[in-house]
Amino acid sequence: MSGCCEAQRRAGPSGPTKTTPIIAGRGAPGDVVFVKGGQSFVGTHDPILVTDGEGPERPVTLADFYLEAETVSNRRFADFVAATGFVTESERFGFAAVFAGLMDRPEIAALNVTGTPWWARVDGANWREPEGPGSSIEDRLDHPVTQVTWNDADAFAAWVGGRLPSEAEWEHAARGGNRSRRFPWGDAEPTDEQIFCNIWQGRFPQTNTQRDGYYGTAPVRSFEPSETGLYNMAGNVWEWSADPFKVRSLTKAAKARNEQARKAGDRVLKGGSFLCHKSYCYRYRIAARMGLSPDSASSNTGFRIAYGAPMFGTG
Repeated sequence: MSGCCEAQRRAGPSGPTKTTPIIAGRGAPGDVVFVKGGQSFVGTHDPILVTDGEGPERPVTLADFYLEAETVSNRRFADFVAATGFVTESERFGFAAVFAGLMDRPEIAALNVTGTPWWARVDGANWREPEGPGSSIEDRLDHPVTQVTWNDADAFAAWVGGRLPSEAEWEHAARGGNRSRRFPWGDAEPTDEQIFCNIWQGRFPQTNTQRDGYYGTAPVRSFEPSETGLYNMAGNVWEWSADPFKVRSLTKAAKARNEQARKAGDRVLKGGSFLCHKSYCYRYRIAARMGLSPDSASSNTGFRIAYGAPMFGTG
């Protein structure tokens, strides 16, 4: 199951070094949901993808916080760019990773990731032109912004006076508090008849039946929200978190992965994406996670914003 969702940039020491500029000004926060803190947990005692570091379950104590009800949309990100002149890392690097199924250009060479020919390195792909030159977001302004790196997301968060959520905060909010459940809606597995979120339906990567109505991303307020009012906490796009990626294990493989992640500065992403499916990439569960270098950008990666409770007062 490894690698199907990943599209690492990993510029490395020989690649271009980018510095996220300081953002002046302040944007408006989005609609938020109050999340009561207290004693909670992160991870699971029953990991499915052990090598991803889903377990063990660990106790945490969280302060009250707010989480935006939806991921940041193309429209909001466009407002941010217009107000600040911000230039994303994909624009500065000159390329990004595009899911090949979204393009009408099958001749595009695959990204240099062994075993994942569905990812293509596309020159000129960025948040404005997510599939490369000639593509557009004009008909999906209410969809989540994609092709954004961790550094881009962090800059937007600073502009609205927020931050990226920690992995523990994200899981606590997705579960609706200190309780065990596999998905934000409960434990029922999504099927072609019970559609709870935007994930792959059919045989990946050849056929997506689109029973949920979408081939790629869906609008940020698609499907029923969770009981607490959060949209698309499973599927649609991966969401950057504030935390560094680490696998809590003493195995040789885990130590090697942790060293690789430390050198690259990998960050944790949560929630899975429209490319996930139980048969090969079962990562739309709350405990599931993925690590990517903070300069990585792809067709299925976005973010949502968290705020400390003093930002709005307690609920």
